[in-house]
Amino acid sequence: MKPPPTQRMDITVTHVDSASDNRTANNSVRHAYRVLTDSEKAAMVAIKDLGTLFVSSIEALGAGRELSIAKTKVEEAVMWTVKAITA
Repeated sequence: MKPPPTQRMDITVTHVDSASDNRTANNSVRHAYRVLTDSEKAAMVAIKDLGTLFVSSIEALGAGRELSIAKTKVEEAVMWTVKAITA
């Protein structure tokens, strides 16, 4: 079966820094990005760093349903904040 013309089958990149202008290289969904300003890149990195710190703090408390939900909510908050910065 031949892939549709919009499907990107040539992507071999496995890791791209999220603050890089090359961040579209491994994204098959969003085909066009705008170039972020340096302050937007710094804000995105800061939000992700805060999210990582928060998730690590939650993980240090142990395991359980409530903590799992808390981690998911932190990840969701980071995702939506980054989306707002990069939109």
